[in-house]
Amino acid sequence: MTASPDLAAPRTASPELLRSVFRQHAAGVAVITAAGKRPVGFTATSLNSVAAEPPLISFGVGTASSSWPVVAEAEHIGVHILGEEQRELAAAFARSGADRFGPSTGWRSGPEGVPLLDGVVAWLVCRVVARIPAGDHRVVIAQAVAGDPSGGGRPLVYHQGRFTALRD
Repeated sequence: MTASPDLAAPRTASPELLRSVFRQHAAGVAVITAAGKRPVGFTATSLNSVAAEPPLISFGVGTASSSWPVVAEAEHIGVHILGEEQRELAAAFARSGADRFGPSTGWRSGPEGVPLLDGVVAWLVCRVVARIPAGDHRVVIAQAVAGDPSGGGRPLVYHQGRFTALRD
């Protein structure tokens, strides 16, 4: 059996290789929020449904993130599925040092005091059940306690290092 001529030689695993491979993987875009002295939040493309019974989700958060100290202590977090028209919101929550909850961000205090963003496709408030060390990140497992899937619209997607929309 001969190798296909379009296959490149494998590269040694590295952070750069992982990033390059996952640029090829389209992912939905979410914002995770938590209440602290000031609300915190960050853009996540690592959101996953873990189980239906009980209803569990997971996401990764970097321990160097400005949001991590609050997420590390939070009993509840908010999960917001962004719509295709919310690229600027996704970028603001992804940008280091941005005023994420400033005047341009519509939000309110929701169940369990969790900051809820306005105008999202869907949201959940979840009770944190585990924080699992994973390299320079933590994988957070949380159980849904409230939510609303009725925001409507098409989801925002992250692919090739940029926020984009689904094509028909």
